Amino acid sequence: MNQIVECVPNISEGRDQAKIDSVLEAIKRTGAIVLSAEAEATYNRTVITIVGDPETIVDGAFACIRAATSMIDMQQHQGEHPRMGAADVVPFVPVKGVTMADCARLARKLGRRVGDQIGIPVYLYGEAARRPERTNLAKVRKGQYEGLLEKLSDPEWTPDFGPAKFVPASGATAIGARQFLIAYNVNLATEDVGFANTIAKTLRESGYKKDGERIPGLFQAVKGMGFALEVPGRKLAQVSMNLVNYKVTNMHVVYDKIVELAAEKDVQVTGSEIVGLLPLVALAESGRHYGGADLDDAAAVRAAAEGLGLADLAPFDPDEKVLEYLIAKRL
Repeated sequence: MNQIVECVPNISEGRDQAKIDSVLEAIKRTGAIVLSAEAEATYNRTVITIVGDPETIVDGAFACIRAATSMIDMQQHQGEHPRMGAADVVPFVPVKGVTMADCARLARKLGRRVGDQIGIPVYLYGEAARRPERTNLAKVRKGQYEGLLEKLSDPEWTPDFGPAKFVPASGATAIGARQFLIAYNVNLATEDVGFANTIAKTLRESGYKKDGERIPGLFQAVKGMGFALEVPGRKLAQVSMNLVNYKVTNMHVVYDKIVELAAEKDVQVTGSEIVGLLPLVALAESGRHYGGADLDDAAAVRAAAEGLGLADLAPFDPDEKVLEYLIAKRL
């Protein structure tokens, strides 16, 4: 395949496997290749990664949105993660033979199709945004599903495509184009979500407000929040982050800082998890940080898994997490 585009739809269903499977089947029927689908029950959310050529990937993304909006009722949805729609976020990412501008065009093409044929509000974000204030996904999603009715009545938040009306069962969808993003969570051996959130505010680029003044965070290209996480036999607090440019701030940088900040409060970091896929170069860089600069890629991946505690919640299989490995296996 001379041109490869990745698309990472996030749907607001992480508990009903039958519904998730139905969405995946709808995607597969278009010819798009499903590389991974990671459901998270506490967040009630599934991150799906698909690849294909430019035309096929748009069909796959459209099938995903149509299936998700037909099966997920946002009026009944509860979950920890911010969201505003059944098919919450649908970004395109250039992988091979395509540019960011190409992905922005695909996002707009999909947005128009979703607005016209499914009839839900669509906001463009990231590199596909038509207005500067909509570049940041967090601003687009501010107020979440519960605030969408009021948002749609504001002329400043007229959707880019679709009706400017509230569709209770489906909410709205954000469609965009962006660079590779690593969804990365660090686990704390405490149920104190406030502490996890304090760490997230300390790290994230946007920082936090204190006495009316904005205090910048420690790291650029990091977004983060604290969440509660319950897994069989364990209740944890999690520093949940999006590393929007791993070349600026990579996983080992934030992981080591969280270990340091947690230790100041006698809290143990038990490990971390990567949600979705990531590029080999990012994981290998973290591995060489822990294991030495002369490691080859395979050894560096093993060192990263150990150094970052990536098997804390589930076995870590690089063949199922590294984008290049999966593409080589599936194409």
